[in-house]
Amino acid sequence: MTASPSWETARARTERNGFAEGPLADAALDRGARARRLLNELQERPETMTDAELRDGVSRALRYFMQRQRHADQVYGIARQIRRGVGVEWLVADRLVCA
Repeated sequence: MTASPSWETARARTERNGFAEGPLADAALDRGARARRLLNELQERPETMTDAELRDGVSRALRYFMQRQRHADQVYGIARQIRRGVGVEWLVADRLVCA
């Protein structure tokens, strides 16, 4: 029976040069990219949506990135910015920096 790898050994396999690697890092980057695409789509056509549709779209976009309940103020604030024509930049890095 082999011993399970220590925390340091497991961390070394998922971290290289200060950046996270592996399926969890890939999933987090994919979620961020999906949120960015959805927010960009909303910004292309806000005049064709009602306020409720816009807020729902923002909430849906944030759901892909956050794994917790979105704060209503966050959703309303981003929807307001989009409605006013203020560009919302959702920057997604190519790699995740390890904390």
